[in-house]
Amino acid sequence: MPPDPFAPAHLGPVRLRNRIIKSATFEGRAPGGLVSQELIDFHTEVGRGGVGMTTVAYLAVSPEGRIHADQVWWRPEALPGLARLTAAVHETGALVSAQIGHAGPVANAAANGLPSLAPSIRFNPLSMRPDRPATADDLRRIIDAHGQAAAWAREVGFDAVEVHLGHNYLASAFLSPRVNRRRDAWGGSLARRAEFPRRILAAVRKKAGDSVAVLAKLNMADGVRGGFDLAESIPFAQMLEADGHVDALVLTGGSSLLNPMYLFRGDAPVREFAATQPPVLRLGLRLVGRAFLKAYPYRPLYFLEYARQFRAALSLPLVLLGGVTDRTGIDTAMREGFEFVAMARALLREPDLVEHIRTDPTTTSRCIHCNRCMPTIYTTTHCPVARESQPDPQP
Repeated sequence: MPPDPFAPAHLGPVRLRNRIIKSATFEGRAPGGLVSQELIDFHTEVGRGGVGMTTVAYLAVSPEGRIHADQVWWRPEALPGLARLTAAVHETGALVSAQIGHAGPVANAAANGLPSLAPSIRFNPLSMRPDRPATADDLRRIIDAHGQAAAWAREVGFDAVEVHLGHNYLASAFLSPRVNRRRDAWGGSLARRAEFPRRILAAVRKKAGDSVAVLAKLNMADGVRGGFDLAESIPFAQMLEADGHVDALVLTGGSSLLNPMYLFRGDAPVREFAATQPPVLRLGLRLVGRAFLKAYPYRPLYFLEYARQFRAALSLPLVLLGGVTDRTGIDTAMREGFEFVAMARALLREPDLVEHIRTDPTTTSRCIHCNRCMPTIYTTTHCPVARESQPDPQP
């Protein structure tokens, strides 16, 4: 008998009011790298809208690990604002998770004023300069920084920590045989490429303690030739299960470096993305944007076929994301053996969608999968269609 998705459920040491999680989406609401009231309002809105847990994205473990200069990174100055955020979310009845990680080659070195790090040297079009290969000292520092972030997350009231091992951010880049060309102890075989993310999770588990859930967001496939895929991602997930440091895996896919639309199925908003970029990148996107931002047809539960193979190979709790927008999809995930589901774009369109689905199982999402929300991360992440449909204020 599949579980009732709207009944309380345990995730490691914490108890959610239901099995629906707001997935991490960069909010664009942290000027100066600090929590704003807008960021708090963003998460309390989905909390009031009925999710079991909302995920704050993306909290960088070090300043060079940011994807954007105005992004929260863990340091003492950020802690009071994060404490206000967790307290506000708890007042809605929802739990709150901190997504932590290091952007690595996805970081914007030009905006951050710091070199971007990668497993191997590569040209970074964001900064128009090469990434710097991470040294062993860099990796030890970043592992420790993940542990410190987990300790701070517990201190300021987060219920869970989600470690970003996807989308070719630094940990994911080390896993990718296409991006990681190292010949030292951190490259080569899967076991060697896996060492860095495994050490990160060990450090996080140690510092998070027994009261905070630990999740890992893991690429099932990068969606590029020669990248990380099922042949290695399933064995890696089995390593993580054996290590015992995570309470659940969040199953994702795609490469922010090489194929971002593999995650965001639906229309490819090339024109809107180009409009947000500096002149050189804007011209490049207009010329070759269709090759980089490949459009994949949208269908409900589009990651289910891959995720089933993880379900068959693991006993660890799993979170299914990708095209979860209605009660039919949620119930399908429960029948297939997934303990939780995650939503993102649908909640940008309707922050109260979960409550609508709970009270009326026939509710359908108003998200049209146009993906015009993606370029809004450079301002404040939102659904442009929802804003366009709002009535004009009365004079």
